[in-house]
Amino acid sequence: MVGVAGGVIGAAYVSALRGLEHLIGPDGHSDAVVIGVLVASGLGIAVLIRWLGDPGDVELLVDNIHLTGGSDDSRALRSLIPVSLLGIAAGGALGPEAPLVQTAGTVGTVIGNRARQDPGQRRILTITGMAAAFTVLFGAPLGSAVFAVEILHRRGLEYYEALMPALGGALIGFAVYLGLEQTGFGPVFQLPTSDVGAVSDLGWAAVAATVGSALAVAFTVLVRATRRLVVHLPVFFRPAVGGLVVGLLSLWSVGALTFGEHQLADLALPGVTVSALVAALICKLVASSVCVSTGWRGGFIIPLFFVGAAAGLLLHHALPGVDATMLMACAM
Repeated sequence: MVGVAGGVIGAAYVSALRGLEHLIGPDGHSDAVVIGVLVASGLGIAVLIRWLGDPGDVELLVDNIHLTGGSDDSRALRSLIPVSLLGIAAGGALGPEAPLVQTAGTVGTVIGNRARQDPGQRRILTITGMAAAFTVLFGAPLGSAVFAVEILHRRGLEYYEALMPALGGALIGFAVYLGLEQTGFGPVFQLPTSDVGAVSDLGWAAVAATVGSALAVAFTVLVRATRRLVVHLPVFFRPAVGGLVVGLLSLWSVGALTFGEHQLADLALPGVTVSALVAALICKLVASSVCVSTGWRGGFIIPLFFVGAAAGLLLHHALPGVDATMLMACAM
């Protein structure tokens, strides 16, 4: 049941996002219009939060999974869904993974509550919903099941008993999503064909992974720094200021706009210069940090994938003899 619900929710959310992107997305518009839409969307986010309440976040869901087995307030979804759709569709630098995970995980909790399950069983159903949501976005049921358990902890898989149910729910959710969307199997990110075979590639993979880890630390530091800055702004106007900053960053690089899924393949196109990669990396890193800090709702997994891919290509420019796709994937 949770897998089916995750697939249906994922299909509905993705379809709504595509439709809204067609209306207010940054593609095909002038810089002034893009900045105006981002600022207006920030104001819209503030109004929706004031009207519908706090949408919560994945961090709160994770805390509640540890304490009670799942979400303690399904009413947050009435705010989360419109707020996240508006911000992502307008070109904000956060992705749909966190809102979808929070939504499907909460639905798993609701199903557990209706079935009068104990906290341990509710926890398993909540994790299963999260796995189904991940699968809708990444098309990888096994990886999504592991990640849904892994995201709860920094050491080991404490709730390992949820792994097989999560895999079952992820597979079912993926099948439902494919049926509703009428899409086929294929990679989410279209990267150049990889040619890896030398033992030395393992060493270069470690270098790329170290760079990716450093960028993740940089993102954390940036979020903390921007949060310290925005506390001086009125709460209501923070999302609008965040939209303005993202719009101004887009004047330097379009990498500041959107969560990067459709931009990622363009990074590897012939003719992309080192300066363009550096600008895209910095703008995506700063824009996603600003969005997190100013109240926009969305995930930073895919934006950080974009940052890692850009870093991998920069490594390839410095090490032209090392496979570019391997460096991109390892840094991601």
